[in-house]
Amino acid sequence: MRLFGLAGWSGSGKTTLLRRLIPYLIGHGISVSTVKHAHHAFDIDQPGKDSFVHREAGASEVMVASATRWALQHELRGGPEPTLETLLAHMTPVDLLLIEGFKRNEHPKLEIFRPSLGKSPLYPEDRWIEAVAMVDAPPMRDACPLPTYSADDIPGLADFILKRAVVFGAKA
Repeated sequence: MRLFGLAGWSGSGKTTLLRRLIPYLIGHGISVSTVKHAHHAFDIDQPGKDSFVHREAGASEVMVASATRWALQHELRGGPEPTLETLLAHMTPVDLLLIEGFKRNEHPKLEIFRPSLGKSPLYPEDRWIEAVAMVDAPPMRDACPLPTYSADDIPGLADFILKRAVVFGAKA
């Protein structure tokens, strides 16, 4: 399974770009899955549902399944946050696994950069960033030593990602 990451500050447009990249890639015959890092406590469960009751009662894992999907919830109960590698081991193999967030991890990444946020780009401090996609601004071709794209260039970004994706477990 090959993987590639998207990194950027909160609000930079990572999810918006993925929303456009995923159907484009699938439309070209590439199976895609994603892993998203949440920077805050989150819950996919709802109070009052049986699965919520199971977790609240102390179950370590609760699987919810139907004819259309299944989800496995694993409670850390004060344990350490799992590593990206641990999480990836749970994924079913696909042609391309896109990783949103996990900007501190060592895997090839595309930085999504929105200058209007007033934050500095990540690429000068992260050697794993291989290109920059600009949101709401023209590509900074002269100011950046990396390949730079418009976030609207979905074919170009998809091509770059497919060429640079690495096999999970292999060192880039």
